[in-house]
Amino acid sequence: MPIDPLASAAIDPQRIFVFLFLMLGPVKILMPFVEMTRHGDAAFRRQIADRAILFSAAALLLAAVIGDNMIANFGIPLPVLILAGGLILFLVALNTILEQFTALPLPKPEIAPRDLRSLAARLAFPIVVTPSGVAAIIVFCALAKNDVRQLLTIGSITFAILLLDWLAMLFAEPILRWGRVALQLFAVILGVIQVSLGLQLMLRGLSMSGVLPLSAG
Repeated sequence: MPIDPLASAAIDPQRIFVFLFLMLGPVKILMPFVEMTRHGDAAFRRQIADRAILFSAAALLLAAVIGDNMIANFGIPLPVLILAGGLILFLVALNTILEQFTALPLPKPEIAPRDLRSLAARLAFPIVVTPSGVAAIIVFCALAKNDVRQLLTIGSITFAILLLDWLAMLFAEPILRWGRVALQLFAVILGVIQVSLGLQLMLRGLSMSGVLPLSAG
C-alpha cells in the first residue's frame, strides 16, 4: 500500500526542512530587514535581529500550542486542515510571485529608530513568521499526533531555520551587495515551488476528504 507523502512529512526531517525553509526561511527577510534598519548602526541592527527572532520563536510556539488545542476542541478533521494550509500557502506564494513583477517599493517605516520592540515585532510577523509558516507548523504538529519524538524533530528544524534567519539578518547588507540578482531569481523559483506545494496540499486534502480519487503521488 503506497505511503501518503503528506502523512510521511511528519516523520521525514528532510521534507519538514524543505517545507519550513520555503515558508520561514531567510530569503524573504533580507530586503525588508535592510530597509527597516537603514537608519540604525550595527549594534541597533543586531538588537533588532535578536528581538525579532525571539518574538518569532515565541509566536511559532504559541501558534503550535493554540492551533493544536483548537483543532482538538473544534474537532477539525486532518484533511480539512491540510486543505486550509494548502490554500493559505498557495495564495501567499502566488501574491509573492506577482509582487516580483510589480516591483512596488517597500514602505518607509514610520517607527522611530529607537523603538526596538515595535520594529522587531513588525519584522517578526508577518515577515519572518508568515501566515503560511504558521499553517505549516500547525499541520505538522497535527500530523505528529502528540508523538514527542516527532514534535522535537519539528521544533529542532524550526529552531535551525530561525538561526539561519538570524544569521541572514546579521549579514544582510553584504549578502545583498554581492548577491541581490541571484537572490531575486532564487525568490521567484521558491515562489513557484511554494505555489506547487500549495496546490499539492489542496489536492491531497480533497483526496483525503473523498472529493477527489485518492492517488499515490
